[in-house]
Amino acid sequence: MTGRNHDSRPPAAFILDEEKPAAKPARPEGRAKPRRAPRAMTDIVFEPEEVKGDLVTVPRSRTLPRPKTFRWGALLLSALTGLVALGAGLAITNLIDNAFAHAPWLGYTALALAGLVGLSALAIIIREIWGLLRLSRMEHIQAAAARAINQDDAAAADETVRELSTLYTHRADARWGLDRLADHQADIMDPKDRVRLAERLLVDPLDESALRIIARRARRVTLLTTVTPIAALDVLFVGVQNFAMLRELATLYGGRPSTLSTLRLARLVVAHLAISGGLALSDNLLQHLVGKGLMGRLSARFGEGAVNGILTSRIGIAATDVCRPVPRKAEARDTLASLLRELVMFGDKTEGKSGHDRDPNP
Repeated sequence: MTGRNHDSRPPAAFILDEEKPAAKPARPEGRAKPRRAPRAMTDIVFEPEEVKGDLVTVPRSRTLPRPKTFRWGALLLSALTGLVALGAGLAITNLIDNAFAHAPWLGYTALALAGLVGLSALAIIIREIWGLLRLSRMEHIQAAAARAINQDDAAAADETVRELSTLYTHRADARWGLDRLADHQADIMDPKDRVRLAERLLVDPLDESALRIIARRARRVTLLTTVTPIAALDVLFVGVQNFAMLRELATLYGGRPSTLSTLRLARLVVAHLAISGGLALSDNLLQHLVGKGLMGRLSARFGEGAVNGILTSRIGIAATDVCRPVPRKAEARDTLASLLRELVMFGDKTEGKSGHDRDPNP
C-alpha cells in the first residue's frame, strides 16, 4: 500500500459566479428566529388579466372639428335667406294693403290668411327644433349607456335608466317593461347590469319590430325597382323608401323625426356606414349577391331590385345601431343573415297562432 491519504474529499464542481452568503451572526438564546426574506421580484409571475368582451362602442360618428375661420359661404347663405324673407314680407304687406284698398272684408281675409301662414311656419320651426333636440337627447342617452357599460359608472347607469323610463313612460307597449323595471329598482346590482336589465325590458322588444320595418321597406324597394321602367324613378322611389324607413325606426325607438332631424339622421347613418364599411362589397354581401345570381339571369330588373333591397337592408341595420338608445355588443348586432327570414316573408307575423294551428305537443 502507498501512503495516499484516504480522508481526502472526492472531486466536486463549483459555480464561481454565485456569491456565498455571509456568515450569520450568532443568535442569542431566547430570541425568536428572524423571518425569511421574501423572494426576488423575478420569481413573481404576473398573470394577465382577462378582458371581457362585453364592451360596446357608440356608433355615432363625429366629424373632425373644423378650424375656426371666417366662412364666406355661411354669410352668403344667411344674407340670401334674409333677402328672400324680407321680399316675402314686403310682398305679403303690399298684398294686404291692396286688399284693404279694394274692400275692408277682403283685407281682413288676407290678414287672417297671413296670420295662419305665420302660425303654421312657427309651428313647423318649433317641430324641427324639437326633433333636433330629441335626436341629441337620444345621442346623450346612448353615450351615457356606453359609459355605464364600459366603465361600470354608477352615475351614468342611473342617468340612463332614468332617461329611458322618461322616454318610454307614455308608450303602452312599454308599460309592462316599466313595471318590471320599477320592481327591481331597490335591488343591489352593478351599474352595468342595471343598464342591461333596462335594455332587456324596454329596448330589446323593439328590435323585432325594427327588423320587420327594414324587411318591409327592402321588399318594397325590390318590387318598385323591378316594375319601374325609368331609372330616374328608381332613384326617387329608393330615396323615398329609405327616408321613410329612417323616420319609422327613429319613431320606434323614441325619436321625434322631423325633416331636418331626418336629414341629420341620414348623415349620421351614412357616416356610420362609411366608417364601418357597411356599403363595401364584403364577403357577406357577395354571398347574398351570388345567391341572387340565378334570379338576376332570369330577370335583369329583378337582379337590380335585389341589389337595391340588400343595400336598403344595410342602411336599415346601420340606422338601427344609430337610433337604438342602448348600444349593443358587436356580436349581438343584426346582420343580413338575421334579416333573411323576414325578407322572405310577404306578410307581417301574427302575434299568435289560432286554436287549430297551435301545436298540441309543445
